[in-house]
Amino acid sequence: MAADGGRVALPCSFSPKSRQFLALCAQDGRLRIWNTDSKTLQQEYVPSAHLSAACTCVTWGPCRAAQDVPQRKRRKYEAGQAAEQSDLLALGTAAGSVLIYSTLKGDLHCTLDGEHSGPVNCVQWHPDGSVLYSGSDDTYIAEWDLQTGKVRCKWKADRSAISSLCMNPDGKLLLSAGMTIKMWNLETKEVYRKFTGHSTMVTTLCFATTRPPDSNGLYFLSGAAHDRLLSVWQVRSDGKDKNSVVSFTLTDEPQHVDLQTSNSKDEAVKLAVVCKDGQLHLFEHFLNGPCKKPLSPVCSLQVSTMKGESPVPVPLLAAALCTDRLNLMLAYGHHLQPVIERTPFNTSERHVCLVRDVHASLSLSVDMAVSKVKTPIINEQQGKVLIPGLPGHKAPIRFTPNESEKRKKGPRTTELSIEERLEQIELSVGGKGAGKGSSSLQTDSFAVLLIQGLESKDEKILNKIFQTKKEMLIKNTVARLPPLAVLPLVEELSRRLQGHPFAALLIVQWFKAVLTQHTSYLSSLPDLVSQLGSIYHMIESRVKLYHQLTRLHGKLYLLMTQMATSHSAHKVGDIDHTAKLVYEEDSSDEEEGSGDEGRPEDESDDWEEDEAAMEVTGDKQKHTEEDDEEEDMNDESKANGDSDLDPENESEEE
Repeated sequence: MAADGGRVALPCSFSPKSRQFLALCAQDGRLRIWNTDSKTLQQEYVPSAHLSAACTCVTWGPCRAAQDVPQRKRRKYEAGQAAEQSDLLALGTAAGSVLIYSTLKGDLHCTLDGEHSGPVNCVQWHPDGSVLYSGSDDTYIAEWDLQTGKVRCKWKADRSAISSLCMNPDGKLLLSAGMTIKMWNLETKEVYRKFTGHSTMVTTLCFATTRPPDSNGLYFLSGAAHDRLLSVWQVRSDGKDKNSVVSFTLTDEPQHVDLQTSNSKDEAVKLAVVCKDGQLHLFEHFLNGPCKKPLSPVCSLQVSTMKGESPVPVPLLAAALCTDRLNLMLAYGHHLQPVIERTPFNTSERHVCLVRDVHASLSLSVDMAVSKVKTPIINEQQGKVLIPGLPGHKAPIRFTPNESEKRKKGPRTTELSIEERLEQIELSVGGKGAGKGSSSLQTDSFAVLLIQGLESKDEKILNKIFQTKKEMLIKNTVARLPPLAVLPLVEELSRRLQGHPFAALLIVQWFKAVLTQHTSYLSSLPDLVSQLGSIYHMIESRVKLYHQLTRLHGKLYLLMTQMATSHSAHKVGDIDHTAKLVYEEDSSDEEEGSGDEGRPEDESDDWEEDEAAMEVTGDKQKHTEEDDEEEDMNDESKANGDSDLDPENESEEE
């Protein structure tokens, strides 16, 4: 099962056909295989990176014949068993690798890694058991060859993460889904059909019929996160298959689906769906065309236990339809110790409640005769202490001088206790410039620190995180948060936004990142208005007040500039006009005597009279100059012997 968008579904699956085993991956990353017949723990496997790369999906491989199974000595009671047995399990991990586990060997068969850069959300086996397909967050599908342990091919299947895969019973078609469902032709690796109708991530895909696609009789089911419907799609030869033909109504989103396929039109499809609320719904329907009305379950089943006088519901983990079509295999209770029960079902009753004493039915015994439980041997020279959290998160280890000397003498083969591991973990490591008394939190991811701070409500951790100003760091931190931590983060941000006004400069960036990354999850909450209403009103009131403050700021700025201008003008009026330095040019005595004698020393107001007097003196000077010229001419004529009294000269001139 793939991980949905709201809550990570517990990876669990019943073995095919016989339903003899239940494979369940707990939250600590351990694989536990329970025997449904003896109700005991058959095997337990601890992957090497189970704390940092937990299992995300579990899928049983097809039953293999006896000659294909690794040979070992058979006991007498095994001689009459069926020729085909359930052996291989495919485990997808958060580190991007796929583990193939063998129940007969009790150990890893092979490891497939190196192709996916993100967590593996889904794995799907080919019917012949030699090929495996895996889908990841990196939007790629990888085709693995189990004989060589290498990838055959790899192609980009969608723009978003691949959350679910399903194989056609004949092994020719492959369904993949993220936000869009695509049907691939495995021979050409080309898209055969596209189906759109879900607004959230598709988490469930399974074929409901075994008919060929060209006969208009091929149907498959799909379920999505936060969706209370199972949609049925028909693959038509004419390509007119844009909408779903049938829908099944549920009480909550589907988490575990098991069905018995229909081989003909006269055979109904039987479906068992375990929902997120822990209820089981059974459906029976003949897939022979579209049906406009949503179909309700023919029977709903709930398990409860008595606490005092009141019943308390017990959630179902998984359910499977047995091959006899008369019984149901149920697994309910806690994932560490599930209760497995085979019970008949009667569809004549619409609602069935099974009252069970869960504590009395628990069995903590382990079948030691066939158990493959192994405790890993830790070599501390190569081992690393990991902290549960996001993939790849680890903390530095500090060894005291005495411990390091003791461990150098020889490797220990005993496992460390929890107390010793906690002593080795040091979360307060000072930086290069830090003093001996200063300590700062060190971690590989701000998201891990933020989750820890929100859960423990540690003000020291939260203050350190919310003081960051890097936009990309804030965006990446919020993007890595699980959806369950979004609502506590919003409440903490709203509380801090109502505090000191300076904090709003940093908190607004966190609000922007949350609304950008997790809008789809927030919109699915039923009480969203009450959660975000107070924040909206607070921001709106501050925005309205901001406009008034900007106007007041403008008026104050205008008054301050006017006061500064008047103050500077008053300072300019007090300037002393006396010259600090006078420069005089050197002049000759002649220029002083001739040029400036007639000019008055001081300026007078009777400037018009002065001009008239100057004009009169000018005319007198002209007349005297003309008389002087005439006298000079007469003197010259006398010198030449001419006289004005000579009559002959006068007559000649006339």
